[in-house]
Amino acid sequence: MMEKNLIKKYPTIEQCEQLWKKYNTPKHVIGHCKEVSRVATLLAESLKEHGINLNIPLVQSAGWLHDIKRVEEAHWEKGAKIARDLGYADIADLILVHMSYRIDGEKKDITELDLLCLADRMVLEDKFVGLDLRMEYIINKSKEDLTAEERIRKSFEQTNHFVRYIENLIGRSLFEIMK
Repeated sequence: MMEKNLIKKYPTIEQCEQLWKKYNTPKHVIGHCKEVSRVATLLAESLKEHGINLNIPLVQSAGWLHDIKRVEEAHWEKGAKIARDLGYADIADLILVHMSYRIDGEKKDITELDLLCLADRMVLEDKFVGLDLRMEYIINKSKEDLTAEERIRKSFEQTNHFVRYIENLIGRSLFEIMK
C-alpha cells in the first residue's frame, strides 16, 4: 500500500514517451534523446564497473528528456522547467546547463552532467558517431560564424582529452563500448 504513495525519483521510458507526446517533441528529436540516453547510460555502467560512483537512473532519464523542447528557443530552459515542475529537480539541473557546459579535459572527477554532455556531443540525430564526426557536423553547420570553428575545435579538444581519460580508466574505446 505504501509503495503506491511513493513518488518515483526518475521517470520511466513510458512516462517520457507520454511527456514527448504531451509536449509535441518531434520524432527525430525523440530518436536523438533515446540514443543520447543509451550512450550516456552505457558510459555510466562501464565507469561504475571501474569504481566510479554514478547515478545511472539520473543519467538515463536526463538523456531521455534533455531535448524535450529542442525545436523551441532556449529549449534547455523550457525542458528544465518541465522537469522541475514534475518534481525531477536533479534532471532539471542537468537539462538547464547541457548546452553551455564545457567539459574540462583535465578533470578527474566524472559526473552525470559530464556523461550527458559527452553523449550529446557524440550523437548525431539518432546515431552514435563519435566526437570527430560530430565536430565536423557542427563546424559545417556554423560556417557563417567566422569565429565558430576555432571555439568549436578548442571545446572538442578539451572533450577529446576527457574521452581519452575515460578510455584509459575502462581500458576500452568508446566505440567498443557502444557496439
